[in-house]
Amino acid sequence: MPSGGVVSPDVPDENREAADAPPRAKRILIGEPLTSQQVDDQLLPKRMALPIFASDALSSVAYAPQELVMILLIGGLTFLSFTPLVAIAVVVLLIVVVLSYRQLIKAYPSGGGDYEVASKNLGEIPGVIVAAALLVDYVLTVAVSVASGVDNIISAVPGLDPFRIELAVGFVVLIIVVNLRGVREASLVFAIPTYVFIGSVGVMIVTGLIRTFLGDAPVASSAEFSVQAESLGQAAVILLILRAFSSGCSALTGVEAVSNGVPAFRAPKVRNAQSTLVLMGSIAICLFAGLTALALITGVHYAENPCDLVGFDCTNPQPSLMAQIAAATFGGGSIAFFIVQAATACVLLLAANTAFNGFPLLGAVLARDGYAPKSLNTRGDRLVFSNGMILLGIAAIAVLVIFQAKLTTLIQLYIIGVFVSFSLGQIGMVRHWRRVLRGPVEDTKDSGVDGATASDRRSAKVGLIINSAGAVMTVLVLVIVTITKFTHGAYLVFFAIPILAFLMLGVKRYYRDVEHEIAIDDTTRFGATGDLAIVLVNRLQKPVVKAIDYAIAAKHGKTLAVHVAVASDDAAQLQKDWADHLVPIPLVIVESPYRSFAQPVTQFIKQYREKHGSSVVTVYLPQYIVGHWWESFLHNRRARRLANQLMLVHGVSITLVPWLLDSSELIYGRRSRPLPGQERAGRPVVVNGRRAHRPAGPPQDGAPEA
Repeated sequence: MPSGGVVSPDVPDENREAADAPPRAKRILIGEPLTSQQVDDQLLPKRMALPIFASDALSSVAYAPQELVMILLIGGLTFLSFTPLVAIAVVVLLIVVVLSYRQLIKAYPSGGGDYEVASKNLGEIPGVIVAAALLVDYVLTVAVSVASGVDNIISAVPGLDPFRIELAVGFVVLIIVVNLRGVREASLVFAIPTYVFIGSVGVMIVTGLIRTFLGDAPVASSAEFSVQAESLGQAAVILLILRAFSSGCSALTGVEAVSNGVPAFRAPKVRNAQSTLVLMGSIAICLFAGLTALALITGVHYAENPCDLVGFDCTNPQPSLMAQIAAATFGGGSIAFFIVQAATACVLLLAANTAFNGFPLLGAVLARDGYAPKSLNTRGDRLVFSNGMILLGIAAIAVLVIFQAKLTTLIQLYIIGVFVSFSLGQIGMVRHWRRVLRGPVEDTKDSGVDGATASDRRSAKVGLIINSAGAVMTVLVLVIVTITKFTHGAYLVFFAIPILAFLMLGVKRYYRDVEHEIAIDDTTRFGATGDLAIVLVNRLQKPVVKAIDYAIAAKHGKTLAVHVAVASDDAAQLQKDWADHLVPIPLVIVESPYRSFAQPVTQFIKQYREKHGSSVVTVYLPQYIVGHWWESFLHNRRARRLANQLMLVHGVSITLVPWLLDSSELIYGRRSRPLPGQERAGRPVVVNGRRAHRPAGPPQDGAPEA
């Protein structure tokens, strides 16, 4: 057997052209891979960024007025008179939050959003709490959006009510697949439904208001139902109004997504992100105010418990507020009604897409900072953070299944996380602007401020005023939301956020310890006193011969073949075969009375080092490569198990030598061309893509020489 760089003729050439093309099913689902150089092509213009990042905020206006009316109706029909006051408070808060996030985008355009603001200005713990709150909120965004979309579908087609959970899970899977295809393709899919929703709801609001102005006000189907109101004391009345306000504040969800998605915008990124944010806020305010007004005009009565509506058959699902307004404005069976319902259902389902952009981006930032697994910072074939998308989808499906995809239950868990991030983010921005105003230039370079010029100071003062107002209002709302929603299920969120934050700190600590452990130091010495190669041998077969040939070609200081003798007969037969085939390296038999493999090899290495010094050891392990999944169960996979165990021995490296079985052609597609003389030697050749054999010896008369 040669010891140079030429592979032994006894070892067939197993080189095959690997099938680099990913599986066909994967290509059909998510498309062809994109190169890293195409990342700029995936950046979004404003018209495409709006449906991607604003669909959550825009769609929340479809259920925020409904939740507001539903809570007030607990106290009776007279409590609906508080609706305009509560709606105005929500609109004012939305304006302040939009202006506040416009300042945040300018100061921190890297995509970290509230997490980055809190981390840099308030410290590690507040930053991690914000990140945990946002991650929880993104999961709930998907669950609430999908549940609300399914709710509107069932309002139009009540017969689908028994399949509520199945529909919700199916839509989550569909949204995952669409997002895995890439940001640009997702924006194309989501743009049309979002703009149709804005247009159709806008037309409905204008039509309803015009009809009211002309004296033909539309009337909702539930206007005739009275309500069995609860008797409330003065304190309970105030608490009910505050609870209605907190439910109406669900219209603010999704505002933060634009600040987290700044890197996905085309240049100039900051200006485009700010414009998209303002446009989103303006549309959301108009739609929220218009729908709330129409709910009062049409007399929509939407109860938390449908059986509280006197005269309503509560065995049927209660039509959503949007469905009742559309039916009252256009007619229940009209085309316009179904357009509004279809657009609402679509945009509510696609509102989950905001989370599918925000969660992976935030996950990538956290992974970069060491608070999340590094796999979340890895881009997939379509240049998106696919691991984060899949993780979000799994978590959202679990929430939907646990809570039976019921919107009323899920909404109670909602917005807690987003107002935690709102509050800490705004407080962080206040500290940021104060530091800009009093600090030297070098303190502000990392915060997005170029210098302490007069213009910068004026901008900082404006930002300080806006973010101070935002901090006061969001903290106040957080207190209100906590008080009013805590006993209705929000306590689960207050458990989830600290647990997730604790886990993130643990991940950070782990990465820090590993980094410290593997850091290079001046005591490192290069070079070893010995170099030993061990080829593990069970029987003398071609895979073993190939491993021996690789070990010889590597020119180690010493090369040995080691057989772990479980049965004495097998060891005797191997020694005979070894001598018969003149294998040019020594064979060492190691006894294993307890039929283990790794422990005898480890003991042999230890004894060798005691005798010859601390040698570097390379263990060669032949391993089968198969093409069918079921074949892996028919082989003992001992090589992998041995490799995992021997990796724990210091100074030992593992080399797996693959032997491609015929079935592996399913993976690699085709064999390489036969070597010269391979046909004469009787080795397998390829004929029309299939293996063929012929007897060893000279070719028959008339047969061409190879």
